[in-house]
Amino acid sequence: MTMNTVPVLMYHHVNPHHGDIVTVTPRIFGEQMRYLRESGYKTLTVSELLSYARGEYCPKEKAVVVTFDDGWLDNYIYAFRVLEEYAIRATVFIVTDRTEGASEKTGQTAASVPKHRESKALIRNGEEEKVVLNWDLVRKMTESGLVEFYSHTKSHRKCDSLSEEELFEELGESKRVMEERLGRPCPYLCWPYGKYNDRAIEIAKELGYKALFTTYHGVVKAGSDPFAIKRIVVKDKGEWFKRRMVVYTNIMLSGLYLAIKKK
Repeated sequence: MTMNTVPVLMYHHVNPHHGDIVTVTPRIFGEQMRYLRESGYKTLTVSELLSYARGEYCPKEKAVVVTFDDGWLDNYIYAFRVLEEYAIRATVFIVTDRTEGASEKTGQTAASVPKHRESKALIRNGEEEKVVLNWDLVRKMTESGLVEFYSHTKSHRKCDSLSEEELFEELGESKRVMEERLGRPCPYLCWPYGKYNDRAIEIAKELGYKALFTTYHGVVKAGSDPFAIKRIVVKDKGEWFKRRMVVYTNIMLSGLYLAIKKK
């Protein structure tokens, strides 16, 4: 059987703020997830993706991986209900300091979801509970059996400019906290801002991470390096999504298209 390629889709926010570059609106997100379900795509867990990359597993259907970076509260408010409706599996990479901060405070509310820039300002002001998932919501989403949570580091620092001591803190402490809070292994990490270097990769491996997610553009295929997983940034467009899924899950089309994009 010829193996297709697997696109790893990268989302951040799902909320009504159309025009935010890292935001997909709920209507479009719903269209995208409905398309995956109705068109017979299989949504893989990270473990399944790695088995596929090692050549140990070949899904019969076209397959994708759905990921969210940062652990924004709107992932629960707007995206989670869609994931449940269409039985879509997803992975969320969370910043443990932010989730810890959100969990220490009360007042988390779904009354208003701010734009990305305002959300970052609230985090800087110590008001994480207004924009970030707390541990109760993380557990609720986990218990659905559809969503898994892994590390996006301790405090979302750029890992290409940190000392070894700082890297061990960022990568190791986030792993420890997640395993303690969720009672399960945390073997996967996503680099904040897509920034890392060779030493950061070495330290991640030393700490026990088995896969590392980047912001480099591309798809996963048999033989892909699990410590440099490429992804596809998802746009707030329905037809774009449908066309790209056809391309990115076909080994020949994706190879040609990605080669052209590099020129």
